[in-house]
Amino acid sequence: MWLKPEEVLLKNALKLWVTHKSSCYFILQRRRGHGEGGGRFTGRLVGALDAVLDSNARVAPFRILLQVPGSQVYSPIACGATLEEINQHWEWLEQNLLHTLSVFDNKEDIASFVKGKIKALIAEETSSKLAEQEEEPEKFREALVKFEARFNFPDAEKLITYYSCCCWKGRVPRQGWLYLSINHLCFYSFFLGKELKLIIPWVDVQKLERTCNVFMTDTIRITTQNKERDFSMFLNLDEVFKIMEQLADMTLRRLLDNEIFELDPDLQEPTQITKRDLEARAQNEFFRAFFRLPRKEKLHEVVDCSLWTPFNRCHTVGRMFASDSYVCFASKEDGCCNVILPLREVVSIEKMEDTSLLPNPIIISIRSKMAFQFIELKDRESLVENLLMRLKKVHANSPVHYDNLKNEDAISSLFQSASVCDDQKFGNLKLSQNGNKGDKETSPLPNSEALIAIFHQSGTQSPDSRMSREQIKASLWSDHFVEYGRTVCMFRTEKIRKLVAMGIPESLRGKLWLLFSDAVTDLASHPGYYGNLVEESMGKCCLVTEEIERDLHRSLPEHPAFQNETGIAALRRVLTAYAHRNPKIGYCQSMNILTSVLLLYAKEEEAFWLLVAVCERMLPDYFNHRVIGAQVDQSVFEELIRERLPELAEHMKDLSTLASISLSWFLTLFLSIMPLESAVNVVDCFFYDGIKAIFQLGLAVLEANAVELCSSKDDGQALMILSRFLDHVKNEESPGPPIGNHHAFFSDDQEPYPVTDIADLIRDSYEKFGDQSVELIEHMRCKHRIRVLQGHEDTTKQNVLRVVIPEVSILPEDLEELYDLFKREHMISCYWEQTSPAFQHHDPNRPYAEQYLIDAQQFTNLYKLVSPWTCGAHTEILAERTFRLLDENMDHLIAFKGFAICLDIMYNGEMNEKIKLLYRLHLPPALTENDKDSQSPLKNPLLSTSRPLVFGKSNGDAIDYQKQLKQMLKDLAKEKDKTEKELPKMSQREFIQFCKTLYSMFHEDPEENDLYQAIATVTTLLLQIGEVGQRSSSSGSCSDEYMEDVQTEASASTSDQDSVFADIGKMPQRYSQALSVTEGDWTVSLEHILASLLTEQSLVNFFEKPLDIKSKLENAKINQYSLKTNEMSRQSE
Repeated sequence: MWLKPEEVLLKNALKLWVTHKSSCYFILQRRRGHGEGGGRFTGRLVGALDAVLDSNARVAPFRILLQVPGSQVYSPIACGATLEEINQHWEWLEQNLLHTLSVFDNKEDIASFVKGKIKALIAEETSSKLAEQEEEPEKFREALVKFEARFNFPDAEKLITYYSCCCWKGRVPRQGWLYLSINHLCFYSFFLGKELKLIIPWVDVQKLERTCNVFMTDTIRITTQNKERDFSMFLNLDEVFKIMEQLADMTLRRLLDNEIFELDPDLQEPTQITKRDLEARAQNEFFRAFFRLPRKEKLHEVVDCSLWTPFNRCHTVGRMFASDSYVCFASKEDGCCNVILPLREVVSIEKMEDTSLLPNPIIISIRSKMAFQFIELKDRESLVENLLMRLKKVHANSPVHYDNLKNEDAISSLFQSASVCDDQKFGNLKLSQNGNKGDKETSPLPNSEALIAIFHQSGTQSPDSRMSREQIKASLWSDHFVEYGRTVCMFRTEKIRKLVAMGIPESLRGKLWLLFSDAVTDLASHPGYYGNLVEESMGKCCLVTEEIERDLHRSLPEHPAFQNETGIAALRRVLTAYAHRNPKIGYCQSMNILTSVLLLYAKEEEAFWLLVAVCERMLPDYFNHRVIGAQVDQSVFEELIRERLPELAEHMKDLSTLASISLSWFLTLFLSIMPLESAVNVVDCFFYDGIKAIFQLGLAVLEANAVELCSSKDDGQALMILSRFLDHVKNEESPGPPIGNHHAFFSDDQEPYPVTDIADLIRDSYEKFGDQSVELIEHMRCKHRIRVLQGHEDTTKQNVLRVVIPEVSILPEDLEELYDLFKREHMISCYWEQTSPAFQHHDPNRPYAEQYLIDAQQFTNLYKLVSPWTCGAHTEILAERTFRLLDENMDHLIAFKGFAICLDIMYNGEMNEKIKLLYRLHLPPALTENDKDSQSPLKNPLLSTSRPLVFGKSNGDAIDYQKQLKQMLKDLAKEKDKTEKELPKMSQREFIQFCKTLYSMFHEDPEENDLYQAIATVTTLLLQIGEVGQRSSSSGSCSDEYMEDVQTEASASTSDQDSVFADIGKMPQRYSQALSVTEGDWTVSLEHILASLLTEQSLVNFFEKPLDIKSKLENAKINQYSLKTNEMSRQSE
């Protein structure tokens, strides 16, 4: 690696360097202790110094110095990890620079010329390796070279960043370097002559956490299946941990959760990802989670600033977030003031005059005649320019139809009335059902108002009192709108949170849900979209629509709106339209309950966009096949219980019970387990505060029942306690009548149960547990997502092993190792081949045994690593035949079960099973006309058996082979009748390939000579059997008779034992000289082959000797990466 030239005074400081070769201007040196003749003690001492003192030369044992004759100043210009690498640099210098330096008269000219050349080389190398994207390109280049030299990954394994740290081995710290790449965490240490290398794939990480040990207060612990590793002594541990979290989360979701997960566009090409990209991704995810914006939103700027807040008549300090379609503001003081400004609502962005009181101000005006003043903006010019560019793009893509003044006046009174607004003009947005004027007129949506307005019922108790409470709430909201704004661009403060906690008036509930979730922007941006979806999706019948139909009448059946076709039809349309919009989610249970409530308080099209906001933004990954998002939040909830309710956690050792009970709380937002009039208040809080509201309410419910839960004896009793409590959470202020909860477990027949008011419960949840920040919840989600995904992987593994173990004789622990190798082969293909079809080979929706499938190339790699039947150059051909044999459904993929059963036969099968497998490998479909071995003797004239058969047994051997073979054939014929259908006979072409495979298998065996002699004998015998059968085929069967002929012919022979197959390596030449034999009906059967092989004890011993799979598995784990690296190197050549 070329280095930026820096002057050093001593070329051999402290005697740490030894000159290897030199010229007039350059010196090649070796670090003492590396290579030959370094001195054992000196080498260890230097290695220890390098590790502890973190010297730059430590990892580069070779260097080249520039020396100017007569000068005592030297400049390192190159370093290398190996002698080969440094010699390449030396040769380049000799060929390109050395002969030109003599023309210079001035020493300074020589030095500046060489340094200029080296810097040019560095610039070229830097651009090729993307090092210029890093903060310190020089140091990153050095680290990259070291990383590549030490771990020998393919070029596609992009190094993200690196850190100096300690890895703890028990109580002993090992100082070294931690390398974080796109797919792996690697650690390297060289201390006192001992080298340590660790490679941990991110996909194997089961837990990533910050902890402490006896010696260090803050360490990062990485847990895999078998080990825990602690890393410490980082200069910036927070930064390291965040990068690790990002890499682990991104890699695990990309490889294990490909059902739903989609990478950001900037991260689609892993070889281009940098540390800066990961930091941007983390900030982007926080931004989207905090403001609950669509996943497609990309954050562009984050700027410190102050916002004028008229309600308290001062500037509030915070940060501006600018993305594709939004400008958002969050105060530094959590909850003080947040603002969301969709660019679609923005009319203008203007710079104001810069003054001492208002430094660098800008004004953002919106369509509801409000203006937002931001000051103290750094780099205001470029910020405004970028905002205006994005504003223009948004308005071009989604034109806004401005209302006239009389419409504005009508809108202003929207929230001042307690009645439900039937007008579709809301928040100054004109919402047209029929889309643009140019669109064809479609049939109007059946429900143009919320169902609760159609099926409104008054409460039987104190209706005047209930309505007066509603009016009071509506009045409070009306006053709030005047001061804080009434559109999606309102100031969101602690005051509005208190109003939401009291319960939103029914007349405003649907509209405020639209504002808080920002579904109103989606609604306004897609006129006619829902109507078109309904037209396209209705009437189509598929599995999803069948599931929807099955659940329609289970959705709030106690409410009159869903006791007739009006509500049912609306619910059907919304659910079917959403399934059509998002086939990845389609329809999941619990969506029906949520949608039913949305339809009660919002118009049909509004309910659709609210459902979109919930499923795609507010509850990410909840509604899919494996409900990963819900499981992650259950795991987070468990941790929150341990932290906030330690006594309850101490009593209930297994918190997974509570998590299973609370799953429905999260999936249905308490709608399925709480009376409807109370649960809608929970939904109010959810739309304003997101999932945080559900976490804190769940904790409040558990705290309210903590005493009873601690005295509960079993899970069933705990379920009864919580269910009864939630069933008696009432809303005394609801204007409608109480609606019975058909999900309730209990009735009041036995004894009265104390009633809890929902407003009190929500208030307690905010006061006691409302300090959970969005950032904390997202961090916990990231941590627990790793555990949940690995839990799914472990479940898959255990289920696959449970199915396969009864089918094979391989020990369970060895089978588990084999499964890990099988899965890792799939993962390795995904690591470095981004367009690889291997990504599609993993489908979490398939049955467990079929979730991981491998293709022919992956199978070949595994075969080379673990199969006992290695045949030198012939191994790859045999592997391909084995794959074709196992690929029964011809989809070019095989599952683990077939692979394991095949391997089990090779290692643990009886001799007849092994021979049968080999036999099948040389018949179609395993053997094809286009086989890679097409240049074999198959295409030439076939073997002649004109030479007599020789058995090569000593004269003293009294075994009667003729009788023995007759009996074997009879026994095999009887056995064949009992088993499956007979295998087809083998032609001479197939038989020659069979023999070639056997010969290749014996190579380098300790009994190689005996095996060659035996297989020569058996091959000649079988060729003669086939010829006798061919001659006798016209006259019928020839089993016993032709065997007698062959044996008689053999007994009369006195030829040399090696007359056939004396040198099978020269088979093509000998075949070409042999007499031509027409293949015709020449055949041998499995029984013939097996019987013939049994005549040779050395062959019997070979196939029946015990084979050790453990050593193969150990070697495979070590060599699996290098095999893939070599394969990719060959492909690149």
